[in-house]
Amino acid sequence: MPESPRPVPLVPAVPRRARELGLGAGDLPTGTHNAITDVPGIRVGHTTLIRPPHVHSGVTAIVPEGVGPANPLPAGVFAGNGYGKLLGTTQIAELGALETPVLLTSTLSAFRVADALVGWVLERPEGAEARSVNPVVGECNDGLLSDIRSRPVREEHVRAALDTASAGPVAEGSVGAGTGMTALGFKAGIGTSSRRVPLAGREAMLGVLVQANFAGTLRVRGRTVTPADVGVPTEESDPGPETGSCMIVAATDAPLDARQLTRLARRAVYALARAGAGYGHGSGDYGLAFGTRPLGTPAGPAALPDAGLDVLFGAVLDAVEEAVLNSLLTATPVTGPRGHTRRPLPAAALLSLLG
Repeated sequence: MPESPRPVPLVPAVPRRARELGLGAGDLPTGTHNAITDVPGIRVGHTTLIRPPHVHSGVTAIVPEGVGPANPLPAGVFAGNGYGKLLGTTQIAELGALETPVLLTSTLSAFRVADALVGWVLERPEGAEARSVNPVVGECNDGLLSDIRSRPVREEHVRAALDTASAGPVAEGSVGAGTGMTALGFKAGIGTSSRRVPLAGREAMLGVLVQANFAGTLRVRGRTVTPADVGVPTEESDPGPETGSCMIVAATDAPLDARQLTRLARRAVYALARAGAGYGHGSGDYGLAFGTRPLGTPAGPAALPDAGLDVLFGAVLDAVEEAVLNSLLTATPVTGPRGHTRRPLPAAALLSLLG
C-alpha cells in the first residue's frame, strides 16, 4: 500500500524544548517562536511518511518568500565533510545565489525530490520564464530506521511540503525529513532555533534548522551525556554509532553578501562540535546560509562590514547548538524494519543528571 502524508502537529503536545528546560544556549534573545520562521518571509513545511516498521521518512521544505530563478537570494555553502548529496552546491559556491526553496529528505530520495522541486518552480510565477533551475536538496541517511531502498518520498509528498509551508511554530523531532534520523545515540530529527542580533543600530534576525543524524557523544553544558547516563537502553544487536550526517540551513535578514554568508555557513558546521559531533569519515556535515535581502539593487542595503560579523557568528553557534538539542528532546521513539530502536533524549533524566 503506498505511503500517504501523515499530519503533524505544529508544536509538541508536551513542552520539551531545550529553552523550556532552562537549557538554552547563549545570551542573545530568541525570536517569537525560537525557529527559523522568525526570519521574516521564511516558511517551513513537512510531509511525514510512516508505515511501521518499514517506512519512517519524509521531506522538509524551507521556503523563502518570492525566491526563484529570476529573484535569487545571496547564499553561501560550506562542507565540513563532504560525504553526502547536497544537490545544487557547486552553483551556489560559484555564483553565491539561491534560486529555489531548500528541501531536506532521505539519501536515496534526494534525486526524486530535486525533480519534483524543479517541476514546482517552473509552474510558479517566479519560474515562468526559466530555462535553467538549480534545485537545492540536502539529505541524511535514514537507513537504520527506514527501508531506504524503497525511496518512499514521491512528487506529491514534495508538493505537499512546499504548498503547506507556513510561518509560525515549526514541528520538530520525528517529522518530515527528520522522521528516520538518529544522532549521538538518540532518536533525533528536525530541530530549529533563532536569535535576535543587534547590528549597527538595528536588530537583525537569524534562524537555523537542522536535520540531525550524526555520530559522537552528546555534550550538554560541557558534560558528556551517553544514552546509559540517562537510562536509555541499548540493544545487543545494535549496529553501533551512526556515521553521519547533519544538514544545517541558516537564514538571516542581516545584509550579508555571498562571501559573508559562506563564512556564516562555516560557523554553523563548527557549532556541531559543541553538541558533541564526531565528524567521522562517513558524515556529511553541511552548512547552507542565505539572506532574505537581495544586495546590490536600488532598494537593497549595502553589505555589513566584516568587522560587524562577530555577533552573527556567535548567534549561529548558539542557535545550532540549541537546535540540535531540540531535535533530540522533541523526537519520539522509532523502531525500524530490522528491529533497531532509537529513543529520544529524556528531559527529566537529563535535568537530574545535570543537577
